[in-house]
Amino acid sequence: MYIDYDRKAHDWHSAWNSRDAKAICGLYADNVVFISPFVAKLGLSERGVLTDIRALYDYVSMTLSRVANLKYDMVANCVGSQGQTIVYRNQSSHIVAETLEYNDEGLIRLANVAFSTAPIKRKNYGSR
Repeated sequence: MYIDYDRKAHDWHSAWNSRDAKAICGLYADNVVFISPFVAKLGLSERGVLTDIRALYDYVSMTLSRVANLKYDMVANCVGSQGQTIVYRNQSSHIVAETLEYNDEGLIRLANVAFSTAPIKRKNYGSR
């Protein structure tokens, strides 16, 4: 099955920045495995793993309500042999890498999220 990873990255980015939990979860399979240290931080799973769309919807809804200024700025779309890693800067200036794998219907079946350990300071070169 052909997957347009640039389109997938665009759709993912647009959904998250829309702050619409239904639009976001519409990108994921019902049996998604979602792994993130933020899941553990919110107390939703000790290991940071969610294993279905209902749990992901609860996580997304909680995240959107807790992070009023949530915004992702794309840094890179890295394509691999079995999926992609979307790299972005979040509203706290942390660099985040989210590795996504897709099922046969083109929905995200696995998402593994990793955060930088400290915000990355923006540098101003020249007169920008």
